[in-house]
Amino acid sequence: MVKIVKTLIATVACSLLLSGCLYVNTTAPLDVNLDQTRLGEKVGEASQHAVLWSVAWGDAGTKAAARNGGITTINHADRKTRIYFFGVYMRSTTVVYGD
Repeated sequence: MVKIVKTLIATVACSLLLSGCLYVNTTAPLDVNLDQTRLGEKVGEASQHAVLWSVAWGDAGTKAAARNGGITTINHADRKTRIYFFGVYMRSTTVVYGD
């Protein structure tokens, strides 16, 4: 019985410590007054990438995202993050909405 309890505790601990380590795909708002958000007609995205925790490139700024979408007035922005296998590859994308 003690062996089963120890195995169960070890399994739960490992699952909590390693959750999200193999693959992460999240989107979060970069705004505080979401109840008043009007997205707009256009969408622009800009990304930055990183490989092997040592090489990174790209411009994920709001200005680059607005330029890529032809947006002159930004109404809302989101941040999308993707991470693969403990961070071996990472992509962070800023998504802006506006007119």
